[in-house]
Amino acid sequence: MSDFVHTISFDDLVEITKLIRNVYGFDFVGYSQASLKRRVTRIMQLNNLSLFEIRSRLTNDSAFFDQFLTEVTVNVTEMFRDPGFFKVLRNEVFPYLASFQRIKVWNAGCSSGEELYSFAILLEEQGLYSRSFLYGTDINTRVLSKAKKGIYELSRMKQYSENFIATGSAHSLSDFYTAKYEAATISNKLKKNILFSVHNLVSDGVFNEFQMISCRNVLIYFDVELQERVIQLFYDSLCMLGFLCLGSKETLRSNEMAKRFRVVSKTENIYQKIA
Repeated sequence: MSDFVHTISFDDLVEITKLIRNVYGFDFVGYSQASLKRRVTRIMQLNNLSLFEIRSRLTNDSAFFDQFLTEVTVNVTEMFRDPGFFKVLRNEVFPYLASFQRIKVWNAGCSSGEELYSFAILLEEQGLYSRSFLYGTDINTRVLSKAKKGIYELSRMKQYSENFIATGSAHSLSDFYTAKYEAATISNKLKKNILFSVHNLVSDGVFNEFQMISCRNVLIYFDVELQERVIQLFYDSLCMLGFLCLGSKETLRSNEMAKRFRVVSKTENIYQKIA
């Protein structure tokens, strides 16, 4: 098999993203080109597609586009991933959130929902869940469908439980899900104040005012200009003294924007809006 079959140039990538924008209205402008090129090349390899074939499939097969979007935008996640982050939330952020009458949390780029359910569990532990509402958004309808169900492989719960204990919890994670066969289903009481929906950070705007926004390890796939636009969106979506949680690989690059926040945790990149 010839090498050219599974190889594309950056010019080819621009043509593919234009095609997607024209056919589906989905805009990849601002995504890191190197990251996008790697992921598109991988899709071509997995499906044994040439450049002509992937263009044709994207044009004529909406189900393939859904699969394509899943592969390109996949965000690896797990419950209580990076326990140190959740420990800071438990000890420094949530006690402050308790001062708000209503607590609205936005998990942007929520993928299949594990992080948002982790927030729900911590809020329940702190006695704050009943006056909280949590929004999980993603551009990917496939992962959102899984998130809404709240059903995960039971085999992964051992790791999730270890993560949970490492956050400093005195509870067992099994208090918050039911196990049946090989599946763990998140408790219904944790689902009642949660809404999962489609939102595109590239093109969509402010849709509510939040006390906390979390978008961890998503911005690394965007170029600097788009990162700054998204940070502005988060700033505009936060109430005064609300919290912004970025991933360990991300930070507030703009000095002007950094002046509007207090650093809560430099290690975990958690900030509080002060201006």
